[in-house]
Amino acid sequence: MKKIIFLFLFLQIIAVKAQTQVTNLTTEGLTNPLGIDNLKPNFSWQLVAKQRNTMQVAYEIKVAESETGFSKNLVWTTGKVLSDQSVHIPYGGKSLEAGKRYYWQVRVWDNKGKISAWSGTSYWQMGLLKETDWVAQWISPGYEEDSQRASPLLRKEFVIGKKVKSATAYITAHGLYEAQINGKKIGDKYFTPGWTSYKKRLQYQVYDVTNMFNTGTNAIGVMLGSGWYRGYFSLGNFKDIYGSDISLLFQLHITYTDGSTEIINSDNTWKSSTGAVRSSNIYEGEVIDARLEKNGYAMPGYNDKEWSGVVKQSFPKNILIGTYNESVTRHEKFIPQKIFKTPKGEQVLDFGQNLVGWVTLKVKGEAGQKITVSHAEVLDKDGNFYTENLRIAKAQDIYILKGGNQETFEPHFTWHGFRYVKIEGYPGELKPEDFEACALYSNMEKTGSFTTNNELVNQLQHNIEWGLRGNFVDVPTDCPQRDERLGWVGDAQVFFRTASFLRGVNNFFVKWMKDLEADQFPDGSVTHVVPNVLADFERGSSGWGDAATIIPWDMYLAYGDKRILETQYTSMKNWVNYIKSQSKNNLWTQGRQFGDWLFYNVQDDLFGDSAITNKYLIAQCFYAHSVQLLINTAEILGKTNDVAEYKILLGEIKNAFLNEYITPNGATVSDTQTSYVLALQFDMLPEKLRQQAAERLVANIKRYDTHLTTGFLGTPYLCHVLSRYNYTDLAFELLLQKTYPSWLYPVTKGATTIWERWDGIKPDGSFENADMNSFNHYAYGAIGDWMYRVVAGLDIEGDGVGYKKIRIHPHIGGDLTNVSADYKTPYGKLSSHWEIKNGTLSLKTEIPANATAFIHIPAKSLDGISENGKPLSAIKEIEIIGNEENGIVIKAGSGVYDFRVPYSSKK
Repeated sequence: MKKIIFLFLFLQIIAVKAQTQVTNLTTEGLTNPLGIDNLKPNFSWQLVAKQRNTMQVAYEIKVAESETGFSKNLVWTTGKVLSDQSVHIPYGGKSLEAGKRYYWQVRVWDNKGKISAWSGTSYWQMGLLKETDWVAQWISPGYEEDSQRASPLLRKEFVIGKKVKSATAYITAHGLYEAQINGKKIGDKYFTPGWTSYKKRLQYQVYDVTNMFNTGTNAIGVMLGSGWYRGYFSLGNFKDIYGSDISLLFQLHITYTDGSTEIINSDNTWKSSTGAVRSSNIYEGEVIDARLEKNGYAMPGYNDKEWSGVVKQSFPKNILIGTYNESVTRHEKFIPQKIFKTPKGEQVLDFGQNLVGWVTLKVKGEAGQKITVSHAEVLDKDGNFYTENLRIAKAQDIYILKGGNQETFEPHFTWHGFRYVKIEGYPGELKPEDFEACALYSNMEKTGSFTTNNELVNQLQHNIEWGLRGNFVDVPTDCPQRDERLGWVGDAQVFFRTASFLRGVNNFFVKWMKDLEADQFPDGSVTHVVPNVLADFERGSSGWGDAATIIPWDMYLAYGDKRILETQYTSMKNWVNYIKSQSKNNLWTQGRQFGDWLFYNVQDDLFGDSAITNKYLIAQCFYAHSVQLLINTAEILGKTNDVAEYKILLGEIKNAFLNEYITPNGATVSDTQTSYVLALQFDMLPEKLRQQAAERLVANIKRYDTHLTTGFLGTPYLCHVLSRYNYTDLAFELLLQKTYPSWLYPVTKGATTIWERWDGIKPDGSFENADMNSFNHYAYGAIGDWMYRVVAGLDIEGDGVGYKKIRIHPHIGGDLTNVSADYKTPYGKLSSHWEIKNGTLSLKTEIPANATAFIHIPAKSLDGISENGKPLSAIKEIEIIGNEENGIVIKAGSGVYDFRVPYSSKK
């Protein structure tokens, strides 16, 4: 009998383990988010299943007001819904209330006839939904500011006489803020409230501060910094771009265990003063005088009798919005790899990686001693500290010692792009243990990885990743070190698809695209940078303004969320109509155009200016591309009239292109790599001219001894076009080229990030023009998209947006003998690992549950192909679709697969 019971229990355990499970619940793409102000938030989840080919066939969602409320008084229940949709399902229950926390669970039915257990409980908390929900008052310091604008300190004490059940803080500022309760930092975010188009959209953050209070007297302390709002910033180093004030809005909601509530607000009872931070600007850096530190100012009982009051302000609250994008947080830490003196006698630390953030230092010395910390990306050819490429940015932190015990310094409201740090005035010997570099960037989930057997390519991948980390600091900046750090729209659009593989950038770009629309001019033109801090005429360039159409469409492809198309459609259409208004006879031939920015420009007797592409040819190609994307979007949104109208326009644009820029024999008037790449990528040519255009592109590449000559707009598509027209081998040659200009040339020069120019450091060790020579500039890192989608072969199939339908189509070439790529899709982990060894190609793949993959196996026939040691034809979970020119196509559902294929490099 015991054996029977044991067997029964054992079988039950096996059944539970085999059962489909529901995991990774997210609301608005976030785990347990606070401050949601969307009244119909989206729910997503993932399935975990042991059995292959597992699909969801139905789901049920329950929403309650408490973790224990799922059995009664539900806020919403879907009942059983027959659907395989497991992402982006909108809430459909009763109206949601400001500040309230809601809990939800989901269960699913799968195609194996099984029902899952209810998932674990997830939650979200609503933000403040209307202007009247804000009862706090804007306050500014009550003292007269000095010319350096020392960072204000604001404080408030209050008494708690009951036990706290829950407490939520809502905070924003004009400028930047760091907030504390009882001496402890609130949250882990930096550079809050983040950078938006402040006059139209100002974010606030929401924090759960339940466990930060004492019974009795408590204190709130907030330090403010000028930041993007009023600090010296933008090209020209202007100040007060959005306003000259520095202000706080703080609202604390407390619920006690007896059911009573209390709100502590920013109001005229707060006090203000200054402290150790004497000046702080993004480009210049920060000056901290520890002798003026107000120790304990955020603690109860601090003596603030000498402090000033505050001034109430009447700034608008109707522009306040919840924060959905992941804020900037601390990440990797580095200790100096080397401490040395340069030929000039400078004391320099080398952290081994070009990163973005700041250095924390420990020091002991006398009061008044001044330490200057300067930052640089590179050393010059003689080994000296080099900062000329920072232009007027000082990128310098100054610390003045209080004296006595060991002190620790780091900035608050600035950041730097650097690998090297010069230290001046430090008392005593520089020791590695006293210095630590900390990387700061937006806290987006790492979603993609890519490795090969080629260490130079691996370093290129490393550089691409660190280019993203260093430039995704609340907005996608062009560079993190010089007097710029702006959200250039052209850079962002060419890099988006690469970024979306490496990180979960959905919320990051949803926020930024709303700012793009907010700053878009009434005529539909798009500003060169977002948020816009440049002159009014800085707008309307092709390839830059086309971020308005390209990024929403690419976001839809990557994440499958149709809302981005719905919310950005007006902006997309306005941009297209702007170009139309600038065109004559369907040709866009006016306005300021950046063209193929920073292309390889060779001028010699043999080629002349042969790498220069006509800027209006480029503009015409992007005009057509934006119209095509608008048509695609209109079709998805059911806007049939727009589809018909813009299809006619697209035909006229392409005809005008042929008449203006293509010779009777099919050559482009520029005869450059970029001209052919864009014409082919955007289908500007009739079918009969495309193959010969590809051949002309190949001939051009070979004229330059198999080197690229493309710039910001041609480079992202170059290898894609070559692969599309069966020149993948040549694309591999370009990828693996080590001499200038190439992707690997900077790697051979020791780069740890992507450079702005192909030859930021020339072969002789000298530099390119210092006015524009960033060594952390991600645009050319767009090659990553080809590496992931073509070399590793991970892509969407057809209409399977968001990786609901997947294509796994690896390409073998160059000297690569193994490639491994993993990607966290909205449905779960997707993998493609291939290796060539001893005449066999091994292809190991993982397909997430509730998704389907079409796998392309490079073989001429089924002979010799096995999966997990069995003939392919014997695997019942796999459907053989048929042959194609370069291999066998099969269809498979979820699961882990291990294919072996006889392979010869001569194929």
